[in-house]
Amino acid sequence: MTATPTTGRITQEQVTWFAHTFDQLVANIEKAVLGKQHVTRLALTCLLSEGHMLLEDFPGTGKTQLARALSATVQGTHSRIQFTPDLLPSDVTGVTIYEPTKQAFEFHPGPIFATIVLADEINRASPKTQSALLEVMEEGRVTIDGKPHSVGQPFMVIATQNPIEQAGTYRLPEAQLDRFLMKSSVGYPDHEATIAVLADAKTRDRAKTLSPLIASNVIVEMSKLADEVHVDPAILGYVSRIAEESRRHPSLKLGLSVRGCLAYVRCAKTWAASQGRTYVVPDDIKMLAEPVLSHRLLLGAEAQFAGTTVEQVIDQILDDIAPPAERASA
Repeated sequence: MTATPTTGRITQEQVTWFAHTFDQLVANIEKAVLGKQHVTRLALTCLLSEGHMLLEDFPGTGKTQLARALSATVQGTHSRIQFTPDLLPSDVTGVTIYEPTKQAFEFHPGPIFATIVLADEINRASPKTQSALLEVMEEGRVTIDGKPHSVGQPFMVIATQNPIEQAGTYRLPEAQLDRFLMKSSVGYPDHEATIAVLADAKTRDRAKTLSPLIASNVIVEMSKLADEVHVDPAILGYVSRIAEESRRHPSLKLGLSVRGCLAYVRCAKTWAASQGRTYVVPDDIKMLAEPVLSHRLLLGAEAQFAGTTVEQVIDQILDDIAPPAERASA
């Protein structure tokens, strides 16, 4: 699959190609992850927005399978890191080792140097090891012995964590949660999808059956195209009002940051392009609210005690703020 050239402002022809390619990638991933089109589209949106994704769900719902299927669809390097309490930062980023034959120190890259990295059960690693991901997730590089090493582009971390069995785990701090562009869950498959999975029980790993559909350099070109999607000032004002309302909401002690607003707009641009539009509409903002905001908003103690959820607060904020009237801007 080849890239279409970028020429400044995205055209309808380019966005049509973008949406068609996006749909092909979704269809390929769905061969391994049945009946989960929405979360698959979110994961691809995250990749094309140059962000990282946190998948939180119960065991056996297909979190790892989704990450592996995405990795198998994009031609590039892939790695999997099983996070455990004894994992060291150098086990993730790499280490400098003295080579006697060369009489010099050489850098040996860790598994973080890959196109798509699966960080499995990230909350089982110590805070020190978790913090090793902060620089690379934000800046796309790691610094070892004072020397920066780029991980290249595209680069995406898909982290998974289990909401149960919290004994022996380390909760991700807010600073690290904010590095994730989206947070979502896979959920259990519906009745038909479950039957289809059971009928093919002989296949141990469905992601292994997938072939790469797109080169990594095309992902970079698609990201550049998404950046050119138009966002009307009224839409930007809508995002700003959502952020302001979250900061003064009585149920929240931490609202949406400026970095969160930037992530929101980036995702909306990519989502609009995947729908075949050259511009963002208010429904894009509403649809992406939960995956982009849920891990960035922190409930106060009283709200938690009362049983309030972040999702309920997000719905309330969206209900309280009138969206701008839609208008397609070229």
